[in-house]
Amino acid sequence: MVVHATLPDLDTLDADALRAIVLRQHNQLLSRDHELEHLKLLIAKLRRMQFGRKSEKIARQIEQLELQLEELQTERATEDPARADEEPEHPASEQEKTPARKRTRRFPEHLEQETLTYVPVESCCSQCGSTMSKLGEDISVMLEYVPANFRVVRHVRPKMSCNACDAIVQAPAPSRPLERSYAGPGLLAHVITSKFADHLPLYRQSEIYAREGIDLDRSTLAKWVGQTSRLLEPLLESLRRHVMSASKLHGDDTPVPVLAPGNGKTKTGRLWAYVRDDRPAGDSTAPAVWFAYSPDRKGEHPQQHLREFQGIFQADAYAGFNKLFEDGSIQEAPCMAHIRRKFYDLKEAYKSPIAVEALERIAPLYKIEEEIRGRAPDERQQVRNLRSRPIMNSMREWLKASLAKLSPKSETSTAIRYALSNWEALTRYCDDGRREIDNSAAERALRAVSIGRKNYLFAGSDRGGDRAATFYSLIGSAKLNGMDPEAYLREVLARIADHPINRIEELLPWNIALSDR
Repeated sequence: MVVHATLPDLDTLDADALRAIVLRQHNQLLSRDHELEHLKLLIAKLRRMQFGRKSEKIARQIEQLELQLEELQTERATEDPARADEEPEHPASEQEKTPARKRTRRFPEHLEQETLTYVPVESCCSQCGSTMSKLGEDISVMLEYVPANFRVVRHVRPKMSCNACDAIVQAPAPSRPLERSYAGPGLLAHVITSKFADHLPLYRQSEIYAREGIDLDRSTLAKWVGQTSRLLEPLLESLRRHVMSASKLHGDDTPVPVLAPGNGKTKTGRLWAYVRDDRPAGDSTAPAVWFAYSPDRKGEHPQQHLREFQGIFQADAYAGFNKLFEDGSIQEAPCMAHIRRKFYDLKEAYKSPIAVEALERIAPLYKIEEEIRGRAPDERQQVRNLRSRPIMNSMREWLKASLAKLSPKSETSTAIRYALSNWEALTRYCDDGRREIDNSAAERALRAVSIGRKNYLFAGSDRGGDRAATFYSLIGSAKLNGMDPEAYLREVLARIADHPINRIEELLPWNIALSDR
């Protein structure tokens, strides 16, 4: 119900009473204008955030249940990596149970087959010197994946026996990425890349493989993902050490819905990204990104992540980062892109003239950065002091003057105050050529998570968040080094089982040479 207020008889009121009525109505109109401005800005933000086609409620619930099951199966495989997966689990009658004999996995006959034969290096018996003859052979089958098609690779190891004595020799069996699994390194790399780089949940991958006649149910794929994440943990730690040894890092975080145990509802976890990339400042050190998961957004998490780091930390103005800068070992470097985005939202919402001018003043700063990208820090510092600093000083004075003309409660005032509150730290990039004008490196790293979140809906557990961090780290680092992440993971998984743990850094993206597998 709308209540219409009636005015008193104005002829009976004195000047003070009339002034009070006018002032009250002016404040009401001003408050309503602020509310409309806020709503327009909010709608503009939501429209920009909207992604993809809306799903119907029932279909979304089904997808959530599918993903919940997928995470539970992955969790079980991670906790019990010794379980075999030669055959999917099916109930069997008492007559069908044959514990002493393992059934051979059968694959569709139309698949291309490749046979690799491993002949013993010994051509003569090491005991008596006589010629060896073939006694038999052991055959194991591995399902492999090469780009665009499946392939069955037969590993044949002939047994050679001595003609003069009972000596038998045979080449050792080749290593497998996952013990007692028929998944080849190429197939595992494809499943992981499809899920974490191409944003295809496992149940959808299962449906795709079924169209080629390959029965890979979701539970099998989930086991492989869980066991592979465990296999790659030493490599992830080596990647973390490389990232944290930098003198400058970019950092940011993004929310990840996580299934809360017991009640079927979701909570909000966080994925934190820390990027080492000094190529814009002329440094040739390999870039890399390390992701970490946390069940909430408390400041204690970045403090723990950066416990070994000393240097420049580029990030947004999140209050949880403030404690990092207290002792001076980590220096704050804020982000111009966050300031620019606030004015951009105001421009999109209601064509604010001040927002438009703010964007026009910021644009030359980015043009300068484009010109000096890849130059040495000293040269970048000189150019910025000569060209960027005057623009920054002029913009600061203009923002102060504009703020004085605006209502303190307006959205434009809020954007200006945010910019001015970070101005001192923001201008430091003019004095240090190692710094960047913004934190785009971290935001780019998190883009894959944002896109994947639309498909995954949620992670099944906190452990699922940790697994995601592992794969996002390796895939993101491969991309930063110009590598195909699937090809990189395929090479790593083909070698890691036999690779010395004390030389695990040799399998980092910038140290590994891709072979034609």
